[in-house]
Amino acid sequence: MKSKTITRRKLLKDSTLAAIGASLFFTSPMKIYGRSRQGNLSRVVLIRDKNVLDENGNVNKALLEKMIDEGLKKLTGMNFREDAWAQIFKPNDVLGIKTNVWTHLPTPRELENLLKEKAIGMGVIPEKISINDRGVKNDPVFQKSTALINVRPMRTHNWSGVGSLLKNYITFAEDLPAYHPDSCADLAKLYNLPVTKGKTRLNILVMFTPLFHGVGPHHYNKKYVWNYCGLIMGFDPVAVDSTGLRIIQAKRKEFFQEDLPLNPPAKHIMLADTRHKLGTADPGKIELVKLGWEEDLLI
Repeated sequence: MKSKTITRRKLLKDSTLAAIGASLFFTSPMKIYGRSRQGNLSRVVLIRDKNVLDENGNVNKALLEKMIDEGLKKLTGMNFREDAWAQIFKPNDVLGIKTNVWTHLPTPRELENLLKEKAIGMGVIPEKISINDRGVKNDPVFQKSTALINVRPMRTHNWSGVGSLLKNYITFAEDLPAYHPDSCADLAKLYNLPVTKGKTRLNILVMFTPLFHGVGPHHYNKKYVWNYCGLIMGFDPVAVDSTGLRIIQAKRKEFFQEDLPLNPPAKHIMLADTRHKLGTADPGKIELVKLGWEEDLLI
């Protein structure tokens, strides 16, 4: 009888420790921003597939799903996609997918829906998932959220140099103009708002057809986009943005045949590291994992 009691206690203890361990592992990506196990590097995954867009610019959902599954497996270190997604979502999550609806270059609808499907597949209740951009402050799901995914396309921007992940949280702010001075230098503060702090489980910078040049507040010209057909994924938004910025700068140099600085400069990305300590902007401290199509990689 005594041995049975000990066995039960041991099983209870082992189960408790396992649960604690799983909880610590689950929260670790945001705490360490996906740093490599080999060192103090922020891991970022760049994955490309030249066929993810057809000749009309339509997204091949099957290839997109393969890209995001393979990218997340590499990012998390998991061998199976189910295990990788289990590091992102918990069944009791209230999930806000922070998208971007800019007319000329919105977040692909196929990607938004795919992220929702992945969350539902991990047990998140559909009614507790919302996809939103400009209405997040009045969205009850976002206001009660326990988890966020930040996903948007990369483009040049008249105020901040580039519109990227750090800029994407601007619609959470009560006073938007307060973030505009000095080329939007302090956009990193958006990640520390009560509604966002500690909630971002995954950052995805869409590099399907990035916009690498423009002049004026609403600039868009098709000659300044190209089919890069990529996604940049990471737990560290600064490292992801820094990687995307390097690609934009490389494309500008290739296109203009000279080093043509962004005007204004995208200083908010470096300052997110050096001033706000949100993540890593230094390429030397980023473990960049490249998957898929290698032609004209630019980085």
